[in-house]
Amino acid sequence: MNLPTLLDLIAEREATARQAADRLREQITTLTTELTRVEGELADLKTTRTTLRALAAAEFTADDPTIASAPYQQILEVLTTAPTGMRAKGICLALGVEPSPKHVEGARAKLKRMVTRQVLTEDEPGVFTLAPKRT
Repeated sequence: MNLPTLLDLIAEREATARQAADRLREQITTLTTELTRVEGELADLKTTRTTLRALAAAEFTADDPTIASAPYQQILEVLTTAPTGMRAKGICLALGVEPSPKHVEGARAKLKRMVTRQVLTEDEPGVFTLAPKRT
């Protein structure tokens, strides 16, 4: 092979590599734009979640200052994030409290109090969910 032929082959490879690099840069630009959009959406959703939780907590506690206390707020937080209703023992576990009978009964008493104040519902015996008008 002579030198001009080798140089032509190198030039062809260089052109091919340049085209590939240009395509990749375009893809990077497109992906960066899409990533920025999705990250913005995630930030908006996080803000929305925080706002809704604050509004829900204010609504739950506006009528009764007792429910504003930390244990009740912790229970509300667990039930807000739960996909379905929970039992007192499950709430104890979610709060990191030992599920001994003493603690489970204390949690159940708080849950029943919240049902009486229409913050929670107990559609099925022992299974507590947020009241529908408050979700």
